[in-house]
Amino acid sequence: MVVIQLEETEQNNVNHSKPATETSTAAVNADGNREVSDGFETASDGELGSDDDKENGASTLGKEHEEQKQGQEQQKEQHQKQQEVEQGQEQQEEHHQKQQEVEQGQEQQEEHHQKQQELEQEQGIPPKSDSSEDVVKDEESKQKALEQANDAKLEGNKLFGDGNYEEALFKYELALQVAPEMPSSAELRSICHSNRGVCFLKLGKYDDTVKECTKALELNPIYIKALVRKGEAHEKLEHFEEAIADMKKILEVDPSNDQARKSIRRLEPLAEQKREKMKEEMIGKLKEMGNSLLGRFGMSTDNFKAVKDPNTGSYSVSFQR
Repeated sequence: MVVIQLEETEQNNVNHSKPATETSTAAVNADGNREVSDGFETASDGELGSDDDKENGASTLGKEHEEQKQGQEQQKEQHQKQQEVEQGQEQQEEHHQKQQEVEQGQEQQEEHHQKQQELEQEQGIPPKSDSSEDVVKDEESKQKALEQANDAKLEGNKLFGDGNYEEALFKYELALQVAPEMPSSAELRSICHSNRGVCFLKLGKYDDTVKECTKALELNPIYIKALVRKGEAHEKLEHFEEAIADMKKILEVDPSNDQARKSIRRLEPLAEQKREKMKEEMIGKLKEMGNSLLGRFGMSTDNFKAVKDPNTGSYSVSFQR
């Protein structure tokens, strides 16, 4: 009995000792786990990065992506603008080329039209009119201008009769500007030039008289009044030879014109006197030149004498000391 109790007591002691051991082991394990947990170094917040840093990184990457995208878009826009500029230049070149072609075509048309006109003139074909209405309007316009010119001439005649020569000159000039240059207006324009000539004659401007009367005679070569006024102006200028020529032309047109014949008889002695005067002046100038040369040799023109041969009219020179 004693032995059995002893064994039970040992077993109980053993049983009671096990929980303690387990408890100790658990405690050891708990401490071990604590030590292991304390001994394991985990990554810090700084090493892994905070949520804000991650967001900032994502934002930076987003900005870089947007900037890259914007740069690509700008390059595309620049490329597109460059293409538009090149297209515009090409269009300008095409337009310029077309303009040159048009101008060349116009020049060719003008040359063709000019050649056609020259050919028609050679063949005696009258120029073509656009339409009968245009011809009628053109004729009416010319007729109206001719009437206005005639009215201006009549006003000039009235002013001339009143002695207003300067104002009359203006009216005659106005008539010449208004009058169309056509065959039917030749007589009117000739009269206006001649009337201007007589105005200048009254004002003592003889050179202008000659010019205006010459224009009048170009339009009407047998205009006797213009010849008379031109002859008077030549006489005032002492152009006696020219005045005689004007009077002779009057006699060609009107042989019965006694006034022209009388003028010739009056002017011929004046012309002769002028010729002699001019001859003497010429001889005097020649003597001066001769004396300047002969004086070097102790001589003068007085040592030479010109003798006229009555039979031939020629002169011979003799030397006298």
